[in-house]
Amino acid sequence: MSSLKEGDKAPNFTAKDQDGNIVSLSDYKGKTVILYFYPQDDTPTCTKEACNFRDNYQSLVSKGLTVIGVSFDTEKKHQKFIKKYNLPFPLIADTDKKIIESYGVWGEKTLFGRNYMGTLRTTFIIDKNGLIKHIINKVDSGNASQQVLDLLQ
Repeated sequence: MSSLKEGDKAPNFTAKDQDGNIVSLSDYKGKTVILYFYPQDDTPTCTKEACNFRDNYQSLVSKGLTVIGVSFDTEKKHQKFIKKYNLPFPLIADTDKKIIESYGVWGEKTLFGRNYMGTLRTTFIIDKNGLIKHIINKVDSGNASQQVLDLLQ
């Protein structure tokens, strides 16, 4: 679980998106950002979460929200994932896990009784001033966008 707290300044980052464009959190100053971390492209739960953000993308944008996904997958994997599911938002290729680690979302997980290290599915809502407004640690993949909207009511 992240050591970051609501009210903390969100760690800035600079990395490449699926198209090799350089993206920094500071590029979004003045906007509310939904920065969601997920384990891996094209796995069932991650696909469900990405498609939920896709299906509700217009209502999120109409409320002034920007969606950005982050995983340690490569730009090429992100491109395939975006194309396959027609995702309208950028995915950051954090292949060296610098962003994942700066947000404290790399940790121990359990699957089928086996412990391993991986990305903890977490969503950060970052306000227009770059402060963390909300942290969702228990993400409901099929309802991720509604979880965000409920917090911003």
